[in-house]
Amino acid sequence: MTQAAPRQRRIRPARGRVAAITGACTYLGTELCKRLDEDPRYDKIVVLDVRPPSLPAAAQSKLVFFNVDLTQPTVDDDLAVLLDREGVDTVVHGAFLSHPTHAQEWAHELEDVGTMHVLNACAEVATPRVVMVSTTLVYGAHPANPNFLPESAELRGHRDSRFINDKVRAEKQALRFARDNPGSRVAILRFAPILGPTVSNMFTRFLSRPVAPVMMGHDPLMQFVHELDAAWALQLAVDGDAEGPFNIVGKGVLPYTTVLAMMGRVPMPVPYLAARQLFKALWATQVVRSPPSLLDFLLYLCVADGERARRELGFAPRLSIKRTIYDFLGLRPEDDATDVAQATG
Repeated sequence: MTQAAPRQRRIRPARGRVAAITGACTYLGTELCKRLDEDPRYDKIVVLDVRPPSLPAAAQSKLVFFNVDLTQPTVDDDLAVLLDREGVDTVVHGAFLSHPTHAQEWAHELEDVGTMHVLNACAEVATPRVVMVSTTLVYGAHPANPNFLPESAELRGHRDSRFINDKVRAEKQALRFARDNPGSRVAILRFAPILGPTVSNMFTRFLSRPVAPVMMGHDPLMQFVHELDAAWALQLAVDGDAEGPFNIVGKGVLPYTTVLAMMGRVPMPVPYLAARQLFKALWATQVVRSPPSLLDFLLYLCVADGERARRELGFAPRLSIKRTIYDFLGLRPEDDATDVAQATG
């Protein structure tokens, strides 16, 4: 049987670029839409989501919206047609949940199967650049973790968290896609938990409560990235050609109890096994919105090394963990001279 000749890789122009974004209604997706809309190098931003992002009219001049549901079984064919017709040179795949959900089968269809659809479409049209959003949670909280996890570390995931494990499977798909499609330059950004004044995710919900559990005998280091630094890192990845996984982390780490003290939260020491049983019951009855898997990240270390992103992506966080916490709380301490305006990129 004669094999079909591989499609030639498109050359991405320095100007007149066209980016397509899945998950445009997420914090990172919406911020990227704003930034690319203001960038003269981009002629068009193709928005692929079930609804358009919430943007002011002035920030939508280049946006073209298509109602695309990644849970539909034949969506990869429709996506391939769209990407080819719109002349897309860069696909940003960010259709991932920021909060765990009880609708686990739907979440699996969106994140794991949805990623398959997006990558199938990219393979069909030989997309030159693919950037995927991920999280440092894929490393898992584990007693054997080193102080700082490099990108080469095992993706342990979590034994009973589909919220994390679906993202692990999505990453593995992207890594296989990169190996099988050498004409596409693929980057995966593993973001530390994002904190800031506007972003909403599992950690912002957890840290907004006045009382927080502390696992007795454990006080792991915590790591965050400011929402402005996170958006800037994503823009750098879309603009550039750096390939492979990158840890996107903030400046500095702090012990968990120090974070709680800075936030004015009341620590509640509890044995791990008792806390896990309690959280399992509260999560199952939907009394709380934090799953029991989160407790492992209050037990063991899960801190990522950001050196590769600094070296190859050109990303160095501009805002300290202290400033990130203060911004999350809505405070502006006079003794912190960090220039937030710089972090807008």
